[in-house]
Amino acid sequence: MKNEPVTIGVLALQGAFDVHAKRLQELGAVVRLVRKPEELAGLDGLVIPGGESTTFLKNLERVGFYDTLEAFVQSHPVFGTCAGCILMANEVANPPQRSFAVLDVAVERNAYGRQNDSVILNEQTSLPGGPVEMVFIRAPRISRVGGGVEVLAERDGHPTLVREGRLLAATFHPELTEDPRVHAYFLEMVEEAKGDQKRSREVTG
Repeated sequence: MKNEPVTIGVLALQGAFDVHAKRLQELGAVVRLVRKPEELAGLDGLVIPGGESTTFLKNLERVGFYDTLEAFVQSHPVFGTCAGCILMANEVANPPQRSFAVLDVAVERNAYGRQNDSVILNEQTSLPGGPVEMVFIRAPRISRVGGGVEVLAERDGHPTLVREGRLLAATFHPELTEDPRVHAYFLEMVEEAKGDQKRSREVTG
């Protein structure tokens, strides 16, 4: 029997959230744009898109959203791109700022320069299908990864796509390419997490 579609939220406070939503819908997910804390209820996973991480924080704190979102990312599959990666990181530098600190990496903000230093590269990845196109826009750089973090792609020796358990983070923008593999990989992670939860309920029930 075919699995029911997963329901993925896309944080819609800034950034290219609409493009993330389109990619996920094309892959068969049910997508909900999330602008208020109560819209997290019932989601199987969440995407935190790019944008400006300090502006994200101000928006979250202004509407009383920060604490609810922090609790969600500590217990659900989450995929952060660019600013989303920064918000997930244990350590943030250049300059330091508040984060949810759920992903065991250190991140340097704007490490590759400002807007006019943006670039598109094709780099090797451990995902099936060969090199992946990476769009870097005011990109952060992952300078350290913890022992439990799997590096799925790199740029000049620095991780650009990493996974730790139910968490996935990219320093580039996969939503701005026609390659669906990164989003498809996240949906596979969400399906795995749902399966684990179901088996856990069956055992305890």
